Amino acid sequence: MQARIYQRPKNAMQSGKALTDQWILEFAPLEAKKPDPLMGWAGSGDTREQVRLKFDTCEAAQAYATKCGISAIVHQTPPRKLKLQAYADNFR
Repeated sequence: MQARIYQRPKNAMQSGKALTDQWILEFAPLEAKKPDPLMGWAGSGDTREQVRLKFDTCEAAQAYATKCGISAIVHQTPPRKLKLQAYADNFR
C-alpha cells in the first residue's frame, strides 16, 4: 500500500491558521477514476481513497504507517514567509 503524509495547508479563503498543525495520511488510489454510465460522475471502486487519518505529529503518522506495513512518503511543508507591509507602502 502506498500513502502520503503531509501537513494540512492554510485555507486560502480565510486568514486563520486553524488545523494547520495536523498531519494527514492519505492512501494513493489503486485504480483510475472513470465516468459513471448513468450520471457521468467520476468515480472508482477504490474505497481507500475516502480514508484520511489525522495525527498530531509527523512522527506519529510515520509510526502508524510503519506499524501497519504502509510505505509512506512524507511531504514536508515549505517554510512560511511573512511579507510585512504597511498600508502606506501602497502609495510609494
